Amino acid sequence: MSFRKVVRQSKFRHVFGQPVKTEQCYDDIRVSRVTWDSTFCAVNPSFVAIIVEASGGGAFLVLPLHKTGRIDKSYPTVCGHTGPVLDIDWCPHNDHVIASGSEDCTVMVWQIPENGLSQPLTEPVVVLEGHSKRVGIITWHPTARNVLLSAGCDNVVLIWNVGTAEELYRLEGMHPDLIYSVSWSRDGARFCTACKDKSVRVIDPRRGTVVAEKERAHEGARPMRAIFLADGKIFTTGFSRMSERQLALWDMENLEEPMGLQELDSSNGALLPFYDPDTNVVYVCGKGDSSIRYFEITEEPPYIHFLNTFTSKEPQRGMGWMPKRGLDVNKCEIARFYKLHERKCEPIIMTVPRKSDLFQDDLYPDTAGPEAAMEAEEWVAGRTAGPVLVSLRQAYVPSKQRDLKVNRRTLLHENRPPCYCLRLRHAAQHAPRCACPHPPQRPPRPWAPSPPRPRAGGWRRCCRRWRRCGHWWRSRASASPAWRSSSAASRTATSRDQPTALRDHHPQELQLGTFPHPPAPWQGPCLRPGVPQTL
Repeated sequence: MSFRKVVRQSKFRHVFGQPVKTEQCYDDIRVSRVTWDSTFCAVNPSFVAIIVEASGGGAFLVLPLHKTGRIDKSYPTVCGHTGPVLDIDWCPHNDHVIASGSEDCTVMVWQIPENGLSQPLTEPVVVLEGHSKRVGIITWHPTARNVLLSAGCDNVVLIWNVGTAEELYRLEGMHPDLIYSVSWSRDGARFCTACKDKSVRVIDPRRGTVVAEKERAHEGARPMRAIFLADGKIFTTGFSRMSERQLALWDMENLEEPMGLQELDSSNGALLPFYDPDTNVVYVCGKGDSSIRYFEITEEPPYIHFLNTFTSKEPQRGMGWMPKRGLDVNKCEIARFYKLHERKCEPIIMTVPRKSDLFQDDLYPDTAGPEAAMEAEEWVAGRTAGPVLVSLRQAYVPSKQRDLKVNRRTLLHENRPPCYCLRLRHAAQHAPRCACPHPPQRPPRPWAPSPPRPRAGGWRRCCRRWRRCGHWWRSRASASPAWRSSSAASRTATSRDQPTALRDHHPQELQLGTFPHPPAPWQGPCLRPGVPQTL
């Protein structure tokens, strides 16, 4: 009995990452050096925002996606905060609205002009004040319009209505220590948090209660993160007691034991997970690492399946994630990252190799669109709704097909006879039956290139041309003395000077390629003179 390792079938098994060319990067950007485990970058289909170094306060850079190359040092920034900016996030329902949290304990919402910034932006649209310590986490509600969540170092979670600048919910007393991450569920009814006390909590903000809690989800003391998956499960990253980085998958209905647990390595950088709900693929990027690992989440054990790793030379200081509606579906692009170097932002494209140029329905199911499912007042009243889905087929542009143009002169040159294979088939079907017991000789072509250097004698295969036709050359060394004594005129005679029947040719002339061109009416496969042709 033989045991073979069975490879799991997956359409994402061959996903590969590829950085863009140098001229398509964003160069000469002074990325922030703040010691905070944030992504430092936010991306949408129109802009890329990067937290940068600034003197006298906090600032971040907002660039249109097409403005690549070297960024001038005098390029305008968003610089309304009086302290360093810690986190930024684009509104999912408006590509020109971005929120920022800072060490100055405030949350600001900004309106970006359609063509980008032409001068420094210092006046926000809304200023939200409610935290007593620095604000390190900013995230928008996925389905309700103008609902924003902020979490600070005061261990308080605030939910705002940006349209009216009022505080909707204040959740305090639920976290005894610093909050590392916050992630909304797909319908926005709940959110999960990862805290410094090593616990993962699922909270219903409208009821103000903790729905589920898992203590010591990861034994390590380093920062951990938790995100909601589309089916309600929770994916966490953290450290073990031996400081080994771990991935875990949890069922919210039973948090006693993880569904799956994997250990990666012993690096000390915090792992930043990015989740694609359309493909169930989780991308894990470590701060200070030079690689991006991606895993597929399935319903079969072990639930977390490693796919591949993208590796580069430079370590990453932060990472941006493009929403699905901003990808290029014509290139089978399923993810795009914006990797932050010390002085550069480099886009990295994740692609599924496909041969077909058609729209790939299995790679691009309907995804969350820019339209909000409900207003903030409806969400507060208790309504729950999933995101409004849109099809990416409209973004697909079929490749331009060239018209078929046929030039008959290229199919069969008027000065050349047909291929020998066709002539042989014609001879077998229409020529009279030959009574010669000898096999037929194959006449050489006068238009063929000069034969290769001959050997001592005999027949030799031509390896340059007419190889598919099985053409054979007769070496000059085996030719008769009559060939050497013949005149140059007889060797270069044209087809008009030759007889009209191949059976009247001398075999020596056939060796020299002096038979009629194009050939006279085919008389059969036999080329020996004097052989009677019988019907």
